[in-house]
Amino acid sequence: MIQLGEVQFDLNDPVVLGLAIGIGILCLVLVLLCLVLLRPTRIPAPLSQQLHRLGSGQEQLRGNLQTVSDTQAHAQTQLIQSLETRLATVQLQMQQQLAQMQERTNQSLHGSAQRTTTSLTQLQERLAVIDKAQNNITKLSGDVLSLQDILSNKQTRGAFGEIQLNDIVSKALPSDSYTMQKTLSNGRRADCLIHLPNPPGPIVIDAKFPLEAYEALHRAQSDWELKSAVANMRTSVRKHIRDIAEKYILDGETADGALMFLPSEAVYAELHANFPELVREGFDARVWIVSPTTCMATLNTMRAILKDARMREQAGEIRKTLRLLHRDVELVVERVGKLDTHFRQARDDLEGIGTAAERAGKRAARLDNFDFEEVTGEDMPLPIHKTKGPPS
Repeated sequence: MIQLGEVQFDLNDPVVLGLAIGIGILCLVLVLLCLVLLRPTRIPAPLSQQLHRLGSGQEQLRGNLQTVSDTQAHAQTQLIQSLETRLATVQLQMQQQLAQMQERTNQSLHGSAQRTTTSLTQLQERLAVIDKAQNNITKLSGDVLSLQDILSNKQTRGAFGEIQLNDIVSKALPSDSYTMQKTLSNGRRADCLIHLPNPPGPIVIDAKFPLEAYEALHRAQSDWELKSAVANMRTSVRKHIRDIAEKYILDGETADGALMFLPSEAVYAELHANFPELVREGFDARVWIVSPTTCMATLNTMRAILKDARMREQAGEIRKTLRLLHRDVELVVERVGKLDTHFRQARDDLEGIGTAAERAGKRAARLDNFDFEEVTGEDMPLPIHKTKGPPS
């Protein structure tokens, strides 16, 4: 490697090497010319000799120039071939890189297309879910409006409470333990009468829904509206408690208490949170306020009471059944004992058969080795006796 200023020349490069050889030969020719021209003057030779020498020098110079020209042409040819080789190599590398880049681009486009297709499919599925949810919301909105229409009317609101009460009672109690819309001796019709045993006796559940007072309480914005709504709430709930205590608690016919069913957990929570005095007044009047949740728990307790009462009623039958069951168990134990005796006798018989078979095998072996010797009394066959069991 030779560096001249900022330019570097590689000696392994054929072009640089050819140029260097050409420059060297040119320098050698110039040196020879200088030596010829600067040679000291001698006695002049004959003119023909000088011309001959001059012609020889010219021929030599022409040959040297031809050599330099051939060298330059050869170097130029090698340079062109090297450039063509490098150009072909660079072109091939560029084609390979372009092919790889095109392949990567195709793969990237294919992956992007797949991801886009997947994203669009997922988006379509989510849009379908959203459409379904929107339809459900629209339907629910219609149901809410229908429910509001139902609850805005007192008669339909009462029917709503009765239907909810019927659903809860039918899930918690047997069908023969209650009566819906039972008419009492005073002509009043109870929403539900639970046939509990004495004590406490049949108990009435009546559905009440003070919705107007509750909504007014929550719509109140000023102090005056709030006070008016609180007073209406107290008045409405007290009237319901008083009506149930007067209509559905009858001496000798019903229990000494009754249940007021509120079909709304929110109203029930409001009473216990902000109107505890109404709950205490209900306790004093023997009217217990229940919500759907607490009503289910109360009915499960009543179910246990009904089950216990029915078990007491059937106690005699249960004792009779237990005696029969005890007799059946004794018969089973007795027959198991007899079966064990049979099994033991069969086992003894099997052991006797095995012993007789073993003895018969030994005697058969002796007969097989019999050598016509005198039969001794020991080898005489034993007499056969008829017995119940096999010979021992």
